[in-house]
Amino acid sequence: MSHLGSLNPQQREAVITTEGPVLILAGAGTGKTRVITSRIAYMISRGVAPSNVLGVTFTNKAAREMQERVRSLIPKKRRKTNDEPPEKPTICTFHSLCARILRKHIEKLGYKRNFVIYTESEQLGAIRKILSHVSAKGEKTDPRHVLSLVSKVKNAPSGEVRFSDPNAAVLIDLVLKRYQSALKASNAVDFDDLIGLTLQLFEEHPSSLDACRALYRYVMVDEYQDTNGAQFKLVKMLTEEHRNLCVVGDDDQSIYGWRGAEISNLLDLEKHFPEVKVVKLEQNYRSTNTILNAANAVIKNNPKRRPKSLWSEQGQGCPILLQTYVSDEEEAQGVVDEIEFNRMSRKIPWVEHAVLLRTNIQARALETALRKEKVRYRLVGGQSWFDRREIKDFLAFMRTLQNPHDEVSLLRIANVPARGLSDVTMERLLAASQERDCSVYAAMQHTDVLDSFLTRAREAIGDFVELIEGHRTKLEVEPDLLLSEWAESFMNEIAYYDELRRCEKNEETAENRIRSLKDLILTLDEYAPGKPDLNRRLQTFLEEITLDSERESDKEDKADQVTLITMHSCKGLEYPHVFIVGMEDGLLPHTRSKEEGTMDEERRLFYVAITRAKKTLSISHCQTRRKYGQSMPCHPSRFLKELPEDLVERAEDRMSEPTEQEEGKNLFEAMRASLQ
Repeated sequence: MSHLGSLNPQQREAVITTEGPVLILAGAGTGKTRVITSRIAYMISRGVAPSNVLGVTFTNKAAREMQERVRSLIPKKRRKTNDEPPEKPTICTFHSLCARILRKHIEKLGYKRNFVIYTESEQLGAIRKILSHVSAKGEKTDPRHVLSLVSKVKNAPSGEVRFSDPNAAVLIDLVLKRYQSALKASNAVDFDDLIGLTLQLFEEHPSSLDACRALYRYVMVDEYQDTNGAQFKLVKMLTEEHRNLCVVGDDDQSIYGWRGAEISNLLDLEKHFPEVKVVKLEQNYRSTNTILNAANAVIKNNPKRRPKSLWSEQGQGCPILLQTYVSDEEEAQGVVDEIEFNRMSRKIPWVEHAVLLRTNIQARALETALRKEKVRYRLVGGQSWFDRREIKDFLAFMRTLQNPHDEVSLLRIANVPARGLSDVTMERLLAASQERDCSVYAAMQHTDVLDSFLTRAREAIGDFVELIEGHRTKLEVEPDLLLSEWAESFMNEIAYYDELRRCEKNEETAENRIRSLKDLILTLDEYAPGKPDLNRRLQTFLEEITLDSERESDKEDKADQVTLITMHSCKGLEYPHVFIVGMEDGLLPHTRSKEEGTMDEERRLFYVAITRAKKTLSISHCQTRRKYGQSMPCHPSRFLKELPEDLVERAEDRMSEPTEQEEGKNLFEAMRASLQ
């Protein structure tokens, strides 16, 4: 293959080692994606059927990027007929993979194939409903915390999680049983179930496991250091017979222990695959050697790691700038001033700058300073487009039309817009459904349930059922209908756009909401195009939307704006000019790290932050920081002492150095030109 010649020796070794277990230790910026895609293309060029190749990663964005790269590397083969699609490898997330497997086999577990996948907000709705029945009167339990513990139990290798509080263990056990029962009653699963049910399927129905092993004969897993116990078990079950497993990861970038990732999956791989071949990728194609040497110096202080040392041919580069500020407001203003100086005097656009935060709380001062200086920016991790009311309502309508027994969705939209189904009516229907052990929608069609309501409420319930059934029938009997036309027809019939205009005081805001919703509806026909089964196409749309919440943020990636992003969100990204702010004890390392024994993970987080920078890196800390309305004293992070002195330049020293006359003249000319 022609592209093999462009790989370095270690990359090439990783690509051509295709049989048996392989661990590719890919340091930050070492061309990991290129190696994975080249390896898939190489296997196919050597006669492996594309359908026998499985690539698994953690985000849909990464999966799409890999799919595109693999497509460009594989030569196009002639199709036997015009209708026959080209064979291609499966490249997807863990959740997408399990959704595919369950769509084929879930009936063996007592579910229907048209199951729905609950979003986080729908999960929280179900948890709140359960807590309202099991919590003591006046007791306030955070449903988000309960959901995180439920998720932790589901993802533990054997469902065993130790709770310091025995009452918490009893509560979670009770909630989990009721939660799973509620999900199954609605023919719904959540993200954790996708993997858990697949494992259950493999254990209880070996023929399904055999079918998957026969199909996926070569398995590659990206970001392996981020896998949890359940994901590890899934990978092991798929590969322990043919043993063609290739995992790609970097233990130095394992920063998700708080959400269940187990670094031991990577560190202890030899326990499960003793014959594994280890290939190290250490040549970095992103950063200068100053940045890489600083990162190497910091991370070597972690005792449990696989030794590796990044290096680059990019040259030494600028020293790392270390700044001390009096307050977080001064720090924010200083960072913004530096960004504006770069833009005006050095012609560096906003989009090449990123400010890395340990927590979102730090964003307040930075956003204030950016707005004050009229600098465009985006805050990664702000409100998602899919969290907007009109989008959530629309998706709930679509889920209800696809599966009326999806209670979370039905309860959200039953009286939107108002149609006589008051809270009291819905509570009575909910109680009736629990008494009869059926869904709310089924209760709506029970004659004896309807007879218990007054005429007006009974008619409202009947009209709602008729509305849902009428539009569901259209899906089945009008195959030539476009999904977008069908959905638009439904939204017009229920006068939802008028509802948005009524609810918004500002006319422009209402029209923006309507426009964004109409834009989404127009995309409906892009999902599973060409398939006559409208129900299946709607299901594909809802599944894609649920599994992929990153699509909207992709559109903003190329706009000229400064990126504010947390260190946990920035892994896998890179920026020419990086500012790491708030390098203080209590922030990084975080206060909790001492109690929880996660100091090594905090150091890995700092390592990840450092290695995002390509050209320049600026690190700052404050003497005071505003907390709870008061200025509290701060101390520099202990990690700053791990940076080699010869790689760091302190801001006060830079200020005292005289500027070369020619350099000063050039900067002045650039500043003057930018103001004209």
